[in-house]
Amino acid sequence: MEFKKKILAGAIAAGLAPAAYAEIELGEGFSVSGFIDMSYKTVDIDGALNTEDTFAIDQAEIDFMYSGASGVSGQLDIEWGEDASGASSSDVTFVEQAFVSKAIGESMFSVKAGRFLSYSGFESEEPTGLYQYSTVGYEVYFYGWYQQGVSGYYDGDKVQFMASVVNSAFDPLDGSFYPPDTSTDPDVELGIGFTPTEGFTAKAFYIDEEEDEVMDFWAMYTTGDFTIGAEYITRDYGVGGFAGDGGEGEGYLLMANYAPGTFGFTVRYGAYEITDSASIGIIDTDSITVAPIISVGDNLLVIPEYRMDSDNLTGLDATTIAVEFLFSF
Repeated sequence: MEFKKKILAGAIAAGLAPAAYAEIELGEGFSVSGFIDMSYKTVDIDGALNTEDTFAIDQAEIDFMYSGASGVSGQLDIEWGEDASGASSSDVTFVEQAFVSKAIGESMFSVKAGRFLSYSGFESEEPTGLYQYSTVGYEVYFYGWYQQGVSGYYDGDKVQFMASVVNSAFDPLDGSFYPPDTSTDPDVELGIGFTPTEGFTAKAFYIDEEEDEVMDFWAMYTTGDFTIGAEYITRDYGVGGFAGDGGEGEGYLLMANYAPGTFGFTVRYGAYEITDSASIGIIDTDSITVAPIISVGDNLLVIPEYRMDSDNLTGLDATTIAVEFLFSF
């Protein structure tokens, strides 16, 4: 069975990661895909009286795609899951993406307008694009999120360019971690990618969000059954930023995946810290994650995971053991 990792700027073959994510044809030009993601998780924190045990439907999603004439296409993604804003303790249903795109003639250039996911970040926002169950943890502080605006993308043979002008790089939905962007100026996201040889991809991104600036660099190399990846990312906070005026943060990850067939194995190390303008630590943490990946049939992955997080400010460790069941279609 073949597996692919859905990189945000496009699908790149990469070994055993998400379950089969094939589009189901509904009619001429119409197709649908989606997934159901559920998990059992137990968390043990140093000094805590009890462990935290949960079983949940983390999220479910269905994506509708239409490919029309003259290079025009559209996509609508509907997600059901927890309210990320924390405003509600119940599950919510919302429009995750909704955009129309147009390929320009016979060229490799296309534009899209609407609500779409940021190109930035090595790790995917969706569980179907991850090499393990959990994300590294720093994405909510550094990655661009869903955005509303206009974007252009050039997909060349060995180089790719992307540029987006959006109302906010981080806050199109009330579920965003960041406060609303009150500036009347649009935010900008720029990116460049290189694929100089088969199996190797490197990308760099720059986000200008009002007073904040994000720089993101990542690379991935796949050879045979092995995939390795690395990322380094920084953020400089401006006036009123999360870390206060003049704060800054940085993070990095190293990941290795081995996938000889219907079984895979991922090891990842990640770390990040955020300091205020006086260089006083707000967040300083690192983690190591080990996750086997087991294919059960053509559409189901079972992903056990062991993760150890260390809080370098408090000296406390947290151990998480989880089992994810990811069904995709």
